[in-house]
Amino acid sequence: MTLEVGQTVPDRTLKATNNKEVTLSDYRGRYVVLYFYPKDMTPGCTTEACDFRDNHESFKELDAVILGVSPDPVARHEKFIDKHDLPFELLADEEHELAEDFGVWQLKKNFGKESMGIVRSTFVIDKEGKLIKEWRQVKVEDHVAEALEFLREDSK
Repeated sequence: MTLEVGQTVPDRTLKATNNKEVTLSDYRGRYVVLYFYPKDMTPGCTTEACDFRDNHESFKELDAVILGVSPDPVARHEKFIDKHDLPFELLADEEHELAEDFGVWQLKKNFGKESMGIVRSTFVIDKEGKLIKEWRQVKVEDHVAEALEFLREDSK
């Protein structure tokens, strides 16, 4: 079953960068912008991560934490963070449990080949742990600005 807007988000714990484990409920009392992306170091994922980086302070001012999620291992996430100076945690969803909770682990077609993978998507979780907004099959351009605008409106 895919999580829907209005539902409480499952409380998963995933390995994160900096030798941490992150549990979603650790952020109760703050907004969580949870963005799923296919793979570290690829052009679209790099652009998206850098857009979140460049707007990080604006999200922080709205009491929002940004968490990136992909199936890549922590070691690859750490290289991605170091290379692009990312100021937020990246979570390693190697078993794609969180991705499956959100319904973003799907069959994808790329150059005629089919494989399972992450469909780029972003979710906003409110301060009580409920899903309040989703963007599925995200196009990278202008997406971060749209998420920031949603939070500005919701936090009024």
